[in-house]
Amino acid sequence: MTEMFRLSDYRKKNSRQRVFFDRQELRQLMDLYSRRVATGEWKDYAIDQYGPTCVFSIFRHTFDQPLFAVAKRAVGKNCDYVVFSGRQQLKSGRTMTEALTVLEKQIRLVE
Repeated sequence: MTEMFRLSDYRKKNSRQRVFFDRQELRQLMDLYSRRVATGEWKDYAIDQYGPTCVFSIFRHTFDQPLFAVAKRAVGKNCDYVVFSGRQQLKSGRTMTEALTVLEKQIRLVE
């Protein structure tokens, strides 16, 4: 026989441990991503969710390892943002803007 579960009970138990990118954060990530795609540096991305961590991975080629990963981690009631290159942590910050500064390129004059 089939056993019935109340979805509302399940969601209440597990809702605190899930972290997602909100609209503003996704906009910041996609703005940076689209600029780098336009220059031909980046080709693909993926968004994954691992319990209390949400990860935006950036790839140079579709079948490669990610070049960079931007992770949003739950730290109590707040969130922390970390940028990785492989297993190396490049930068962390309390805001997405602060963490993404490591991926911003300096504009240079080309003659």
